[in-house]
Order: sequence, then structure tokens, then C-alpha cells
Amino acid sequence: MENQPLGDEGESLRLRSKTLGAYLSMLVFAWVCVCQTQTTPPLPSAPRSVVFPKPVDQTLPNGLRVIVVERHDTPLITAALVIKNGGEVDPTPLAGVADMTANLLTKGTTTRSATLIADEVEELGGILESAAQWDATMVSLGVMSDKISPALALIADVVRNPTFKPDEIERLRQQYIDTFTLSVDEPPSLARFVGAKVVYGDGLYGHPILGTLESLKRISRADILRVHRLYYRPDNALLLIGGDISQADGFALAKRFFDDWVKPLKPVPSLAGVSSPSPAKTRRIVVIDKPDAGQAAVLVVRRGIGRKDEDYYSGIVTNSVLSGYSGRLNQEIRIKRGLSYGAFSALEARREIGPFVAAAQTKNDSGAEVADLLLGELQRLSTAPPENAELTPRKASLIGEFSRDLETIDGLVTQISGLALYGLRLEEINQYIAKVQQVSEADVKQFSKSRLDAKSSNIIIVGDSKAFLPALQKKYGQVEVIPFKQLDLNTKSLRKRRTNK
Repeated sequence: MENQPLGDEGESLRLRSKTLGAYLSMLVFAWVCVCQTQTTPPLPSAPRSVVFPKPVDQTLPNGLRVIVVERHDTPLITAALVIKNGGEVDPTPLAGVADMTANLLTKGTTTRSATLIADEVEELGGILESAAQWDATMVSLGVMSDKISPALALIADVVRNPTFKPDEIERLRQQYIDTFTLSVDEPPSLARFVGAKVVYGDGLYGHPILGTLESLKRISRADILRVHRLYYRPDNALLLIGGDISQADGFALAKRFFDDWVKPLKPVPSLAGVSSPSPAKTRRIVVIDKPDAGQAAVLVVRRGIGRKDEDYYSGIVTNSVLSGYSGRLNQEIRIKRGLSYGAFSALEARREIGPFVAAAQTKNDSGAEVADLLLGELQRLSTAPPENAELTPRKASLIGEFSRDLETIDGLVTQISGLALYGLRLEEINQYIAKVQQVSEADVKQFSKSRLDAKSSNIIIVGDSKAFLPALQKKYGQVEVIPFKQLDLNTKSLRKRRTNK
């Protein structure tokens, strides 16, 4: 086809194109001007006041505490049965038994096979979940509000009447062994296992919650039955029902399905005798030599706080200053120096004192440097606390995460279950935002000085030691070097015993 002259229409297109180009140029010029005059983003606006649904609770005659949360802006309901113990009750030789017990609940009861349970859950259109955390075990099921009755019937059955069939135990045992084997081959997860043993030894939190290769092989059906008999009881449990349901209906359903759950005559076993030991007087610097590691996992770990600690809110705000993409650790290690894809920290507040962890993965050659940077940021926080321009966005991040969690019924139930589990007032759900906002620069400085002392924090590095060990020894002196093949996660020494041939 021959080219046709553009005519008036073509001329109009050229004029419009020219005008659009001029307009875009003006926008670019304006943007450059803004960037030149504003080098930092504006501070977040003050959080809006919000009132979350008020939980109401009753305790049944058998000791089961029932909490109902009405929320009628959704057709969904989440029901959760919480046992107030988890991986903390694992005997040292049987690490992983609590988590195995929790996982096996849905694998068959006296009246339902594992297949039938799965079919019923599918018919309800829900997701049945069961797993142990450190301080609790939760069985939860989310459904449409008109399905809550059969959902509670199913939860009651799996919690109270599991059969723990031998073939299901063996199948799950092999899955756990496979998961553990893969985990210890990855430097980041291995560093966390080692860090827990360094901080807690043979105490409550000193083992992997899924167990070790040796402990998983030792766990018998009798051990699983014992955990269920001792801890799965109404006076050691919470039932939460949240969503499109009235308080009266929620309590009526709880009585219908759980009122006949018999409370044992003996009290719940106390954990007082197996509490975590006092912190070591000297730090440990441990290197797990893994020559085949493509990168080094670097961990700084120490004891942190418990959930009921009076400094809890100062702690989570302090940790927020360190962690996250805009946190100090990531700014220093990733953005400024390019030594890692990401650095983070975590403050895990548990029933007992939980761990504080700061971590990053880096190339083997920079393992010692990254360890020094992690500790350096902890130290700097106590001498150069955040000013308002830094602290306000970090608080906003915490408040935003909290609010997003409560947008869903699952998140709302989980938050309330945490308060109930640790013996906190349920009204605190409506005080979280204000308490975060009240944390000051002085509070962050004091918390970092008293609870995150860099000089007493332990260092764990998993990687090819020949690349970073000389620099680490030069900086810190005494370093424990443990070849990967000699590592034993079942003992606080972390070394396999030598056997005489």
C-alpha cells in the first residue's frame, strides 16, 4: 500500500504529540526539583484510633476457658482449640514429641480415619490446621458461619480422641527426619539450631522444635500417648470462637461439644523443674565448619524477654529499629555495603525468656565482617538511639503489621489467643497501638543497653571456615571450631563424644 498524506488529521496528531511531550518534560522537571529539595520521605501520619471487637470469656465447670469474639462484618468463623503447652514440654532425649503429637491429631480418631477427616474438612470448605509452637499447641478450623457446628464437632473429636496409629506415626517420623536432614544442610537453619543450644543448653527452648535425627528415632507411640494424656485436658486448654456468631450461640456450642470433656484428678505437670538455666557468664563464639557451604550464615543470639515482661513494648519497638528493610541492620549490611541480600533481627517473647536473634547470610569471605557489623549495630543503638525521624516510621511499621493481622478472623483469633495464653488481659488488644506510640527514644536506648548488650551476645557462624576464621580469631580471640561431621545438636557442648576404638 502506498503511503498516504497525513492531511489535517496528521497535523493534529503531531501537535498533540508535541504538547504531550512538553507536558511530560514539565512533570520530569518538577519531580527532579522535589527530589532535590526532599531527600527523605515524609513522616507517617498519626495512626487513626480504632476499637477492635471486645472478647468475652467464660470458664466451663471442667476448667475449659471459652472466649467468643463477635464480628459480623464477615460471614466467616474461626474456631481454635489451644493447649497451653508445646515444644517446651519435650524431654531432652525426645525432642520433637510435642510437635509430632500435634501433627498426628488429624491423622485419625476412634470414629474417623485420616481420609474421612480430610473429606469432612473439604465438605466444610475449610482448612484444618494442627501444630505445636513453643508454648502452645493449636488446632484451628475456619468455615462459613453456617458450618460452625460440624466444625466444632470435628475439632472436639481430633483433640480428644486421636488414635495415633503406628503406621501414621512411622509415616510422620520419616517426614520429620527428611525435613531435619534438609534443614541441617542449610547454613541459616543450622545456625538457628546451634544458637538455641548455645543460649538454652538443655533447657526448655534448647532443641529444634521438630526434633533431631537421634531424638526422632527414639520417640515411641507410648511417648506420644503420654504427652496427650498429660497436657491435652480441659483445664489446660482455651477454646476461641471468633467471627459471625453471637456470644450466646458461641458459649452454647462450646458446652455442647466440650462440657463432657473430663478433667483429670491430678494437676497439670509443672515446668518449674525444667526451666532454662541462668545465662552463661561468658559469651560463646562458635563456628560450624562446613566446607561445602556456598555462603556463610552469621547469627548473633542471646536471651531476650518474656511476653509478660514490663519492657515488652520497648523491646518490640527497639527490634523494629533494627529489623525490616528500612531497619538499621539491613541499611548497614545490604544497602550500604552490599554484603548480603538481607539482614534482620527477631525478638521472640515467650512464656519464659525467649531469644533475640540478629542474622544475615553472606559470602564466606565476609563472615567475620558481617558478625562485627551485627554486633556494631547493637552497640550503636545504645549510644546513638533513634531520633523521631527514624523512630516514627518504625512504630508505624509495627502498627501497620498489627492492624493487617486483625483484618482477618484468623488473625484476630490468633492475637487474642496469645493474650489468653500468657495470662494477659484481653482488653490489651485495644491498647497495643497506644503502648507502641508511647515508647520513646530514651526507652529504646535503655532497652538496648540493659537487654541487648553486644559484648555478652553469642556469635554463631556456619560456613567454610577457612575463608573467615583467621579474621574472626584476630578480632575475638577464642573461637570454638566444630567440624560439621562432629556436630551434635543433642548436647550443649555441640560435639559428638569420642569413642575409644
